[in-house]
Amino acid sequence: MRCNFTVAGIFFLLFLVGCKEEVLPKPKAQLRLEYPRGKTKVVQTENYSFQYNSLANVTDLNRSSFTLDYPSIKGAIYLTYKPVQNNLNDLLSDAQKLSYEHVVKADNILEQKFINEDARVFGMFYEVKGNAASQAQFYATDSTEHFLTGSLYFYAKPNYDSIYPAAAYIQNDVRKILETLKWQ
Repeated sequence: MRCNFTVAGIFFLLFLVGCKEEVLPKPKAQLRLEYPRGKTKVVQTENYSFQYNSLANVTDLNRSSFTLDYPSIKGAIYLTYKPVQNNLNDLLSDAQKLSYEHVVKADNILEQKFINEDARVFGMFYEVKGNAASQAQFYATDSTEHFLTGSLYFYAKPNYDSIYPAAAYIQNDVRKILETLKWQ
């Protein structure tokens, strides 16, 4: 009888130890921020026009540059216009060099060509990943008269993990600018 109690005790002990739930580590999570869908507004200058998010404020508008300021996100898109005067190669070189100045702090820079032959808009969108000062850069041109550059900056020390949701949101707005850009 003593043997049955020992065997039964061992089975009971194994049953208790073996029936515990397996402990699994929790997966990493990201902060979920949802930004409202802004309505579309139009910026009209003497050289070009495009649609932009109504959550942004147009500031410092002049002939060659202005800012789309996102006060609720604490970021801005800085835009600069230059006429093409037999200097397209220089303008392209400067725009590309500006984008790759961030390579020191960036983990990766993704290049995305943009071509809209109907509107004669040709350009490049650079998505910068990592703790770089700017999270996006772009340029657009018609190759003969117009050249527009833009850069996205935040009013904070770059911390990619923290600003990623806001950067992704504004990068979509940058793509909308390229898609709706029209030369005058």
